[in-house]
Amino acid sequence: MAAFCITCCANSLRKMRTLCSAILGLAAGLVLAACSDQPMGEPVEVQAAQAVEDIDPVRLQALLADGNIRLIDVRRDDEVSQGMIPGAEHIMLDNFDPATLDMSDGRQIVLYCRSGRRSGIAAEKLAAFTGKPAKHLQGGILGWQEVGQPIAKGE
Repeated sequence: MAAFCITCCANSLRKMRTLCSAILGLAAGLVLAACSDQPMGEPVEVQAAQAVEDIDPVRLQALLADGNIRLIDVRRDDEVSQGMIPGAEHIMLDNFDPATLDMSDGRQIVLYCRSGRRSGIAAEKLAAFTGKPAKHLQGGILGWQEVGQPIAKGE
């Protein structure tokens, strides 16, 4: 009898916890809806624009040939000394601040690093600052070299 009572109470508690979670979720949704600028009953428009755009090495080569690209290497100094994509400038990720970039020449900024992770972070920062999607080299300099593109060795 005691085992039945414990099982019955446990099942009741589980059901009550599920019901409470549902009620709390509904209440939170109502609070958020009440705090939004959107009138009740109208759909909320979601921004589908991607903040970071991957550029493959072949496309980057074509963009560089057009001459309207500002290529920024965000790797560490020791990595850059091993070589970088010709024409790139170096701004280490730790020092990358989109607010300090002079973007007045109208060139499109493309960021890269070793494999694409750090340049993705820098691109997110740039996109947040400008409010427009930012571009980075998919696969980084490793992807660039993998398709046979040249690098300039450091001094």
